[in-house]
Amino acid sequence: MKTIYLAGGCFWGLQKFFDQFGGVAETEVGYANGPDRAPTYREVCADSGHAETVRVVYDEALLPLEKLLDYYFMVIDPLSVNRQGHDEGIQYRTGIYYTDESQLAPIRAVFDREQEKAGAPLAVAVEPLRNFFSAEEYHQKYLEKNPDGYCHIPERFYSLGDK
Repeated sequence: MKTIYLAGGCFWGLQKFFDQFGGVAETEVGYANGPDRAPTYREVCADSGHAETVRVVYDEALLPLEKLLDYYFMVIDPLSVNRQGHDEGIQYRTGIYYTDESQLAPIRAVFDREQEKAGAPLAVAVEPLRNFFSAEEYHQKYLEKNPDGYCHIPERFYSLGDK
């Protein structure tokens, strides 16, 4: 199993989106690449410097990282700075945070392809994971618990998977 951390706006929808795919063994929402202290949700919303992020544990034999990142780019606006949908603020920035140097080549391949497609520099950070703090329990699988909750990801994207 491999792990990648993806920041793509509100983590509620991103978690629900990735949970639908075969090869995804586990997801968890949390706060990444901010100061080295576990924040509360309120602190994150008050610009603590952390990004709302989903930890994705995946089986690379079933779901290669390149395919996982293709899905990621399907549901974000890679040109938007600190904003996805109606959510705005530094916590909604986009980023691919890796924990294994071997992930960098496939990340770069997908990133470069998406940048060429966009015709402009992407606002998606690609950097090593510095830290990750699990979000409060009520945020975990939030849209499963609250089906009418808001998310910038259109509903049609929640039925693409093979789980």
